[in-house]
Amino acid sequence: MADPAKAARPLSPHLQIYRLQLTSVSSILTRITGHALMAGALLAIWWLFSAAISPAYFACADAVVHSWFGALVFTGSLWAIWYHYLAGIRHLIFDAGMGLDIPTAQKLGWACIIGSVLLTAATLYLI
Repeated sequence: MADPAKAARPLSPHLQIYRLQLTSVSSILTRITGHALMAGALLAIWWLFSAAISPAYFACADAVVHSWFGALVFTGSLWAIWYHYLAGIRHLIFDAGMGLDIPTAQKLGWACIIGSVLLTAATLYLI
C-alpha cells in the first residue's frame, strides 16, 4: 500500500519548471484577439446605433469613439484582424500537413506575431 505521507515535491507541471511554449502563447493570443474584435465591433455598433437615436446621444458616442479609449479599442481590433488573418493562414498550412515540426511551427508562430504587429503599423501609417 502507498505511504499516506505527502511527498515534498511540486506537482507537475509546476509554474517554476514549466516553460510557456509558443504554441500556447499563440492559442492564448487567438482568444485575446477574438475578444478585442468583439470589443471593437460593439463600439462600432454602439456608435452607429447612437447616430440613429439622437444628435445628443451621437455626440456622446462620438466623443468616446474619438477619445484615447476608442483609439485603443480600434487599434487593438485592427491588430486582432491581422493576427487572426495570419493565424488562419498558419492553420491552413497545418491542415495541409505541412509545418508540423517544432522549428517550423515556431517560425510560423513568430511570423504571425511579428507580422501582425508590422501589418498593423503599416495600416495605421497608411490611414
